[in-house]
Amino acid sequence: MSIRLGVNIDHVATIRNARGEKHPDPLSVAKKAFSYGADSITIHLREDRRHINDKDLKLISSIKSIPLNLEMASNSQMLKIAIKHKPNFVCIVPEKRTEITTEGGLNLKKNNNKLKKTILTLNKYNIRTSLFINPTKQDVKISKLLNAKCVELHTGAISNKIKKNKEYINYFKKIKNCAKFAKSLGLEVHAGHGMDYKTAKILSKIKEIQEFNIGHFIIGESIIFGLKKTINQFKKILKR
Repeated sequence: MSIRLGVNIDHVATIRNARGEKHPDPLSVAKKAFSYGADSITIHLREDRRHINDKDLKLISSIKSIPLNLEMASNSQMLKIAIKHKPNFVCIVPEKRTEITTEGGLNLKKNNNKLKKTILTLNKYNIRTSLFINPTKQDVKISKLLNAKCVELHTGAISNKIKKNKEYINYFKKIKNCAKFAKSLGLEVHAGHGMDYKTAKILSKIKEIQEFNIGHFIIGESIIFGLKKTINQFKKILKR
């Protein structure tokens, strides 16, 4: 069975917003990406709406034939939005207004009570919930106690090492051990952040990982080589 590929289209909206116009259209790209082999579409509705906006979420979530993974912060406003639009999946992520991109996993200890309430509500609405975490066994264990269905392991550190041709084996072992531990607890394991072809090929060797969510690299490569070719290349890499 191949690893599933979730295609994050946030940066289609980034390009659109640079001109304040309607092109390129995230909805059209979501449809194309799915037709080219993406298993799901990921969008991050940030509190500052720096790329994906509420209208994008409304339109994309209305296409029920396309599985939608909504990344969001854990707060009452975002929870109401998720309940209203009912995406197939929610991945709860940390969020800072000053960051360029998500810098790491959730602080599960600090936000324990808030996360527990958010997950409880999403579970009631049958929205599969994932927690975006650092690859540590402690965070995996807390995720299970919070009743999350999945964990998405932050791959930023290993991706940076691989891109710079630096030693990454310790990071690989850490992710592998966490993935094994998560699966043993009954959690579905995903991975994402900063991944490219090489990183995906290396991490695809971890059999416990069932899904990769990749965005920035796919959109960047698509500018040069096209969306279909880029998605097809990842699908080949993820085939087991």
